[in-house]
Formats: sequence, structure tokens, C-alpha cells
Amino acid sequence: MKNNLVLIGFMGTGKTSLGKLLAEKLGRGFVDIDQKIEQDAGITIPQIFEMYGEKYFRELEKKAVKEITQRRGLVIATGGGTVKDEENLRLLKDSGVIVCLTTEPEEIFRRTERRGERPVLDSDEDRLATIKKLLSERQKFYSQADYTIDTTDWSPLQIMGDICKHFRL
Repeated sequence: MKNNLVLIGFMGTGKTSLGKLLAEKLGRGFVDIDQKIEQDAGITIPQIFEMYGEKYFRELEKKAVKEITQRRGLVIATGGGTVKDEENLRLLKDSGVIVCLTTEPEEIFRRTERRGERPVLDSDEDRLATIKKLLSERQKFYSQADYTIDTTDWSPLQIMGDICKHFRL
């Protein structure tokens, strides 16, 4: 039975903040995959990247997705790159409906400009170019969502209302 609501999309599109609002409105549990990884590992994602590298982080992410998708009735916020792994994407699709949050690259740049919190972006001097490149690479995964909504100019309440209306929640 598929009844999770899964939020995917690039970093800075609002998955975590919107996920918390949706879970509260719908009376569901909320799980942020990145927060689960940090909780399980006992260190932050930037520390995981620095100490063990991205490959190890992706292994932890895969384990977290397997665990979370066994549960039902959740709102799940994924990491920006979670769906790059085909098995992760399949498990998430099998567990619920997938909503992709999109945002203009310049807005993502603005929302993610603090250094030290976004390891995938922190390694490059031209963050905007990196954002555009990664968005392009990940589009084929993001396009597999059941519903896509652009969060650039909408408030969280407007986005939540649109999602609830679309899925009749």
C-alpha cells in the first residue's frame, strides 16, 4: 500500500520546511532523510563528507531510504541527490506519491549561499554554475515525480495548499 508523501528536489527548494508543515496539517509523521542520516551517524553531513567522502554518505543514504520506506503514513523529505540512485527512487515511488519541488537556479543560489552546510556545493567557487550543472544532471530523476511544483515565488502555505488540492488530501 502506497501512502507516504515523498518530497524530492534540489537542495534549497523547501523540502524540509514544507515537509514539516504538511505532516502537521495531515496528522502524519515527518522524516527528513538527511536528518536521519546525521542522527544515525552521530555527526553532520558536512563531517561525513569531510571524513569519509560522498560514496560513504550515499551508502548511509541508501540504508536510510530502505528503512524509512518500510513505514507508512509519513511525509518524507529526501536529500537533493537521494533520487540519483535508481533503487532509492524505486523504493520511494513504491512507498507513496512523489512531489518534486523546483526553484530557479538563482533562488537556489540565494537560499544556499552559506558555506559549510552544503558539501556538494562548497567544493566549487562558481556555485551558481555548479547548481545549474547539477540541476541539469538530476532532471531525469526529478522528472519521474508524480507532481511537480515550482516553489520560487510561492509561500509554503500556497505550496502546501496546491499539493493538498492536487492529491485531494
